[in-house]
Amino acid sequence: MTENILVAHNLRKHFGNLVVVDDLSFEVRAGEILGMMGPNGAGKTTVFNLLTGMLTPNGGSVHFEGKDITGISPSKRCRLGIGRTYQIPQPFEKMSVFENLLVAAVHGGGLSERAGRQTIHEIMELVDLSPLKDHLAGGLPLLDRKRLELGRALATQPGLILIDEVAGGLTEAETKQVLAIVKEIQKKGISIIWIEHILMMMSEGVDRLLVISEGRFLNCGDPGEVMCSEEVLECYLGSEE
Repeated sequence: MTENILVAHNLRKHFGNLVVVDDLSFEVRAGEILGMMGPNGAGKTTVFNLLTGMLTPNGGSVHFEGKDITGISPSKRCRLGIGRTYQIPQPFEKMSVFENLLVAAVHGGGLSERAGRQTIHEIMELVDLSPLKDHLAGGLPLLDRKRLELGRALATQPGLILIDEVAGGLTEAETKQVLAIVKEIQKKGISIIWIEHILMMMSEGVDRLLVISEGRFLNCGDPGEVMCSEEVLECYLGSEE
């Protein structure tokens, strides 16, 4: 895990006088899970929006697989291999699980319908949705909606997936099921950036942990060491008098 699949360099984003991402630099190594943590309002989701092209940075650059993609549209980034989930799942509620995945494979991944159908069966097995393939997405419970969100990202044929708080709202037992799925995705050779607030998921699920605060780099490295570092503890707990 030495080659970088993505490099963000001095990313900056502001809305008027509000600076949300402030000269942030980091890299994602090929095949790794990079966790991303920070207090509410730290700029984590904004970083995801900059990486996927949903927002245009006011400064800095994003390179994916050695190519500068800073000015490329979200749809082109998806076709290049950057997939994404959302904190609140947004499936096509009147479509079945299978149809949701097929749309992602064809329109996001650029596959033919025939190739997409074959790929989808493998994805449904991976995210444990095969028994629900004909169920309408709008009627799924939260855990299955989260699984579908991961499946739709996989269907776009990504080399890198950005996962935004997929464990939010789930029980402890359900979070362990999601963690197992994410680790299986990694075994496929797919790199992952994972935003999460649940410490167990970060300590057990990621290879390195990046912590940001007020849009700035705070620390990055071994999850246990980062969580116990002075600057991270002060960020979350405050400094002593």
